[in-house]
Amino acid sequence: MTQVSGGFAALGLNPNILAAVIATGYEEPSAIQLQAIPVILAGHDMIGQAQTGTGKTAAFALPILNRIDPAKREVQALILAPTRELALQVATAFETYSKQMPGVNVVAVYGGAPMGPQLKAIRNGAQIVVATPGRLVDHLRRDEKVLSTIQHLVLDEADEMLKLGFMDDLEVIFKAMPATRQTVLFSATLPHSIRAIAEKHLRDPKHVKIETKTQTVTAIEQAHLLVHADQKHAAVLRLLEVEDFDALIAFVRTKQATLDLAAALEAKGYKAAALNGDIAQNQRERVIESLKDGRLDIVVATDVAARGLDVPRITHVMNVDMPYDPESYVHRIGRTGRAGRTGRALLLVTPRERRMLQVIERVTGQKVAEVRLPNGQQVLDARIKKLTNALAPLVADAEASHGDLLDRLTADIGCSPRALAAALLRKATNGQALTLAEVEREQPLVPTSAPRERSERPAGSERSEPRERRAPMPLAEGRARCRTALGARDGIAAKNLLGAILNEGGLAREAIGRIQVRDSFSLVELPEEGLERLLTKLKDTRVAGKQLKLRRYRED
Repeated sequence: MTQVSGGFAALGLNPNILAAVIATGYEEPSAIQLQAIPVILAGHDMIGQAQTGTGKTAAFALPILNRIDPAKREVQALILAPTRELALQVATAFETYSKQMPGVNVVAVYGGAPMGPQLKAIRNGAQIVVATPGRLVDHLRRDEKVLSTIQHLVLDEADEMLKLGFMDDLEVIFKAMPATRQTVLFSATLPHSIRAIAEKHLRDPKHVKIETKTQTVTAIEQAHLLVHADQKHAAVLRLLEVEDFDALIAFVRTKQATLDLAAALEAKGYKAAALNGDIAQNQRERVIESLKDGRLDIVVATDVAARGLDVPRITHVMNVDMPYDPESYVHRIGRTGRAGRTGRALLLVTPRERRMLQVIERVTGQKVAEVRLPNGQQVLDARIKKLTNALAPLVADAEASHGDLLDRLTADIGCSPRALAAALLRKATNGQALTLAEVEREQPLVPTSAPRERSERPAGSERSEPRERRAPMPLAEGRARCRTALGARDGIAAKNLLGAILNEGGLAREAIGRIQVRDSFSLVELPEEGLERLLTKLKDTRVAGKQLKLRRYRED
């Protein structure tokens, strides 16, 4: 499928890395990859300005892997990411691209997991560490030399790191690494605080900037619903009951997941099959032909296995597992709504994946509406509707052709026509539940709005009620108090607000006074002089995906 003579091959990558890239199904480098890979391969420091969804992970992962020495059992590359979710995504990408590089090991280091196994993996010779700043600083307190062999540093989504209040942690990390390292910084925006980091810690950096075009998928109706990871199969089964689809492709991340979900669907009577990278080409062709001619209605696939799949019957795409980037999302849902046809795309979102949903909406320029999981009554109504549609065409001449047989059967069995009809319905539906009580016993209701997971609870949120009643502290001279509607219930901490204001407002840290985070709002002390100008500058600032909307606080 991929021509190795051009595309990624022209960038001068190690053949083993190139083979892994080809195996993923990517054919041509993106704009950021074309510009950044040669710069990083040449050993230059670099500032890359690019949005999520432009392929920037591969833009730094591929050249850094190219410069890793598998024979050296020491940490050679550090990638810093602002969140646990992004760190895991980046680590997975490095593992994918290094599959054919024996001896290369990757470790993800983040909060919420035991520190011991992480530090052990680093000491055992992992060459690549992908970490969140806070947890990495915790490791440095245990072993100050853990970063002493670093040759390559990447700051991914640097602007987000500062918004989350990681400036102090970054300075600790910079000091723990050799000054001779190569440093690459990626950021969607380049405010004053990011430029200050570049001036202080990068050596004569090259600049790469990519303008992202909004990707639109207007012919496709999109919706998402929140579920926990262990409830996905139950959610899929409920959705399939009420969705009026002709053919559907369900996307999952792993080969095993294709087999597990396809088996679960077959057990429920659906005509389903798995499609993954282990399936031979001739079998793949049989699956696609079966989907085209109606012998199959559902294919459960990985991204790689589904490349090039174009079946006009596909009316629905279900993203059972969240894609790794918005570009993959657009490619997935593009399997429906082709050639002027309409289509429907459903996305299951776990609590930890809300951030990626926001990124998808920003890149596609479209809101992905939230829907609720069908309840028992809706499932029952859908089953009865399908039965009605199946029987209605048969009723027209049934009495003329089978009336005499009906009379004989009722006489031979000794039952009423109603009893006989009920028995035939039971046979026709294979004992399928057709009462509300039976449906709810068969498919326990899955919550449609996933609650905040324990690790996501803001520190001190248990004390939110007393905080709400507390009076504001007295103001220092020369300061004004400002209010935002974002508070602890939005997952906001004081360091988030501090980082956002430092990042976007261009202030020195000492210019910002006390920050008080309450349950439903927060108070921030800012310089009185030039306040209106500062508030205008902060007008479009977002914190944790929500608009800051900072206003002067009136205390009367």
